[in-house]
Amino acid sequence: MTKQELEMCIDKYGRDIYSFCKHLTNNTPEADDLYQDTFLTAVKLKEQIEYANNPKSYFLSIALRIWNNKKRKFAWRKRIADVQPIADERDAYMSKAAELSPEERITNQEKAEAIRTAVNRLPEKLKIVVLLFYMEDLSTAQIAETMNIPTGTVLSRLYQARKTLKKDLEDIYYG
Repeated sequence: MTKQELEMCIDKYGRDIYSFCKHLTNNTPEADDLYQDTFLTAVKLKEQIEYANNPKSYFLSIALRIWNNKKRKFAWRKRIADVQPIADERDAYMSKAAELSPEERITNQEKAEAIRTAVNRLPEKLKIVVLLFYMEDLSTAQIAETMNIPTGTVLSRLYQARKTLKKDLEDIYYG
């Protein structure tokens, strides 16, 4: 991949990658660091990235590997000396204010927060698959390639996640 192609990819996929980082970390400063590390790694590996072969998936894969490494290092450090976790940061839900009434905005915000909370409660393996499938619109084959797991495993995790989310959200909406 040439420098110009990499810059085009950053322009084209940068927002999606940042959004994925933000959902993965649930923390804006962590997401900023992960996003920056992802593209720094991409710059180092630009010779290995093929522009024609879905570079977005490759960037997501880089972000996911960096995040897993950070989590692993944090878990190791936590075993040595326990650290207080950083409080989750929640950004305000953005809606089309001009088109919606205040009641509709509040209802939409509550629904979005309930979904976000339910997704965040999923085990990490399921959460990542859900984020890649629904947020990044990757196919199951692309997710399998990104996570370096079989397609059947992706389908199984997606099924488990949907089942869990359905149960959690039904409890919230229907008592």
